Amino acid sequence: MFRKLLTLEEAKQAIQKHFEAKPLDMEEVPLLEACNRVLAEDITAPLDIPPFNRSTVDGYAVKAEDTFGADENRPVKLKLCGTVNVGEMPKIKVENGTAVEIMTGAPIPEGADAVVMAENTERKNDEIYVYAAVTKDENIMKAGADIKRGETVAKQGQLLGAREIGAIAAVGLSKVKVYKIPRVAVLSTGAEVTEPGKTLAPGKIYDINAYSLSAAVVESGGKPVYMGVFPDDQNELEKALKRALASADIVVTSGGVSVGPKDVIPKTLNLLGKPGVIVCGIATKPGKPTTVAIIDGKPVFALPGHPTSALLIFHLLVRPIIESMAGRKTVEAATVKASASTRMFPARGRRTFIMVRLRKDKSKRLIAEPVPTGLSGAITTLARADGFIEIPENQQFIDVEEEVIVHLFKRIENLDG
Repeated sequence: MFRKLLTLEEAKQAIQKHFEAKPLDMEEVPLLEACNRVLAEDITAPLDIPPFNRSTVDGYAVKAEDTFGADENRPVKLKLCGTVNVGEMPKIKVENGTAVEIMTGAPIPEGADAVVMAENTERKNDEIYVYAAVTKDENIMKAGADIKRGETVAKQGQLLGAREIGAIAAVGLSKVKVYKIPRVAVLSTGAEVTEPGKTLAPGKIYDINAYSLSAAVVESGGKPVYMGVFPDDQNELEKALKRALASADIVVTSGGVSVGPKDVIPKTLNLLGKPGVIVCGIATKPGKPTTVAIIDGKPVFALPGHPTSALLIFHLLVRPIIESMAGRKTVEAATVKASASTRMFPARGRRTFIMVRLRKDKSKRLIAEPVPTGLSGAITTLARADGFIEIPENQQFIDVEEEVIVHLFKRIENLDG
């Protein structure tokens, strides 16, 4: 039987007591490989962006005062004295009464303080007729207007996406320092489990958990290391767990943690290192058999074999650990308020998580209805659910029409009326 069941809070406290989930070491990676990584240091601009005053339009660089009074009926005539193209520094100086042809993005030549748009001019040989006056700095982006030298363009702890990487590229960096990605060994146990892709023998089932948990590891910011499927044999499991601990920062197993004669994970974990098993059963439904061990500084999460139970406990216990080790900020799942479609009862003395799907009734109210669980091992319970309702240990039931908080697995769209 299980030792004294811990509450979910007690289980989290036990883990925190023996293991500090903090970012791993940093590493430098090419900027093109930094997407979805967490920045390990602030990035400050070593130069102004743009690094020079540049034109924002195609037109003519001028002294603004030379255009004052120009309009459609009385154009100002200026002498054309050259051209500045993109990517070259101008060698021409704008004097009073002159203009320099300029392209969008090209540097502003010395002496000019504004740009007249091409459509407000007419060119006749080497003379430019200006039909609209401009003010000082009009159509010019000043040096440092986008990013100033010394400005922080990305902060330590930021998850790098397209916008952040674009800002870093703008200041000329081709590499960045990011936190290492936690490696998470994932393995399944059970004589009945077969890897997908192989012929399914009578009495066997395909390995759901290793694949769903590996995907959950990726979503949490980790890198899954698939170790395979192992029988409920203590010697084989001991070897497999030793390899997993040697190759990863965290180990996640599924199956072998209940009270049957083949459930040998807790016993095996205590042979591998100190302090060993720190959680052996949690007062939740589903997820009661969950076992957690710390083996010489590395956490091992032995989750139930039932897919719904395994993924839920991963969401509650494992995901925050991986996120912290990856340097990510742990973000609470989005929630919505809904009305219970039916009366819901918790398991006595255990915090109960009921998977629900959401719909809208005729009056557009959001309704939460439990997903039929069928057999406890059914992955469809989670696949069909939009989220879950949490019922505390001391609550007797949730009544029909009662307002509930639904913790969402992901953003929901297009709910049926």
